[in-house]
Amino acid sequence: MKFSAPLLKGAVAALAIAAATPLAAHTAEAAPAAEAALTPEDARAWLAKVEADLAAFSVENSHISWINATYINHDTDTMAAQYGAELTVKQVGYAAEAARYAQVEGLDAETRRKLDMLRNSVLLPAPSRDGAAEELNAIATRLGSAYGRGKGTLNGEPINGSDIEAEMGNLERTPAELKEMWASWHDNVGAPMREDYARMTALANEGAKELGFADFGAMWRSGYDMPPEEFAAETERMWQEVKPLYIALHTYVRRKLNEKYGDAVQPRTGPIRADLLGNMWAQEWGNIYPLVAPEGAGDIGYDLTELIAQKKLDAVGMTKVGEQFFSSLGFAPLPETFWERSQFTKPADREVVCHASAWNIDNVDDLRIKMCIKENADDFITIHHELGHNYYQRAYNKQDYLYLTGANDGFHEAIGDMIALSITPEYLVQIDMLDPKDVPSADKDIGLLLRQAMDKVAFLPFGLLLDRYRWGLYDGSIPEAAMNTGWNELRRDYQGVVPPVERPADGFDAGAKYHIPGNVSYTRYFLARLLQFQFYKAACDTAGWEGPLHRCSFYGNKEVGTKLNAMLEMGASKPWPDALEAFTGERQMSGKAMAEYFAPLKAWLDEQNKGETAGW
Repeated sequence: MKFSAPLLKGAVAALAIAAATPLAAHTAEAAPAAEAALTPEDARAWLAKVEADLAAFSVENSHISWINATYINHDTDTMAAQYGAELTVKQVGYAAEAARYAQVEGLDAETRRKLDMLRNSVLLPAPSRDGAAEELNAIATRLGSAYGRGKGTLNGEPINGSDIEAEMGNLERTPAELKEMWASWHDNVGAPMREDYARMTALANEGAKELGFADFGAMWRSGYDMPPEEFAAETERMWQEVKPLYIALHTYVRRKLNEKYGDAVQPRTGPIRADLLGNMWAQEWGNIYPLVAPEGAGDIGYDLTELIAQKKLDAVGMTKVGEQFFSSLGFAPLPETFWERSQFTKPADREVVCHASAWNIDNVDDLRIKMCIKENADDFITIHHELGHNYYQRAYNKQDYLYLTGANDGFHEAIGDMIALSITPEYLVQIDMLDPKDVPSADKDIGLLLRQAMDKVAFLPFGLLLDRYRWGLYDGSIPEAAMNTGWNELRRDYQGVVPPVERPADGFDAGAKYHIPGNVSYTRYFLARLLQFQFYKAACDTAGWEGPLHRCSFYGNKEVGTKLNAMLEMGASKPWPDALEAFTGERQMSGKAMAEYFAPLKAWLDEQNKGETAGW
């Protein structure tokens, strides 16, 4: 899953550093008499100073982070850690002060919005009492290290995290081997974290309450321009819109697995055994596509990697093609500094971070991408995705500092993914990379859509339940004694998957997923999966596209560019429904566009599933 820059600017999107810093040092001045004297003017003046400080610091921090990512050594690691710690101190201190100012009567809507952003900017809120921050920081560090050191077993031999993930997608592995890897990873990595995680939950809840939230989960849900409980209901509504599509996919895949492995391994009805889906967490199923592919789906008539070679496109040439996509919509060319300062390929003389990311170093137009581009289809698509982030960053660069980010945390990824969806055969014809006679015929569509759905649709319930589980821990609806059973019940309810072996009540299977011990909110990924299709459909509608949605190209349509820019340039300056409406004409996030995109696949799945028992 690609994500954008390490610094999508704004305190609400700063580096995800799990350090916890005492609030007491920053709240000593907060005597009751002083609080009573605060005025709306005081709040606005304070915010102006905070934004000026964070804006200046973010530029320094970005330069250091860039150097660290492109010249990895002891010294750059040291500098990055120092700046990261300083950023965390600022965030925690400003969040505590923002909580005070939020109590002031008569605040205008914009002031209140910015104060809420600052209160939500702390990744892991520590209570202000003596020793609590140190304890929380120690726990967070232990959890991160435990995950990083985690090992499972394969045929009785230790196997590390990255290798075991790859082997879970190896179709040559037997069900017994898959079961062993799944169980050993969850037992060895998750279970030992249980006590620490329960303690971290209690401390973070206490810290969130000091910032004025009901609990830590409510703090996370408060960043969406609506009451926390309303946001939870909205995400459930969106899930219900795409659930029939997921159930149809689940039913079809379960039958194929039953045909492959037999009733003793995978029954024809009920939930799917989680370890058979090609992924340790059953969150994306693309690795097992060869097991479920419809007959004749293999050859689509062209190979994008071969087309890149035929055009003699190198890393920069591929990026120029991506820029051309945005230029065709009316966006200004990327600045010359982009071409001078970006990392396009892996240097031969040093270690760098190759994970693709998009940056705006100075919050204005020092745009860059950092990749180790290979001349293949995957990286061609990734370039379009990352440039989507860059153009978003530049579009909102005139906003106040706290607004220099996406309208909500799902928007940035969704923009990049929407652009990636646009790399259709029709687009490749328009840019003279594909001969019109080589455009795949309609009989190839089902295979292509099924392959996409195995990742994009299969992910949806997992993307939703990861935070739902944590919300339950934070508000007590999942008691500590039910930490493991609560997790596996949610997985069965939402995903229709079950562990391959009986799970102990005193285990902690959730801890075997990085984002749980890493304390990374996950709802953003659920939102992005749906928003990308909503954005894509809006662009296609504006362009007057009349064919199947999944074949749409809006390349060259200036009206699409104008409407898209109207949304992008807002950044986070307005509630996200305003930004969404500017481009799509809608004020609700929705799964309906995804359902329309995959409608031909849904009809085909329904035909394939006749006589099968749907659901679990």
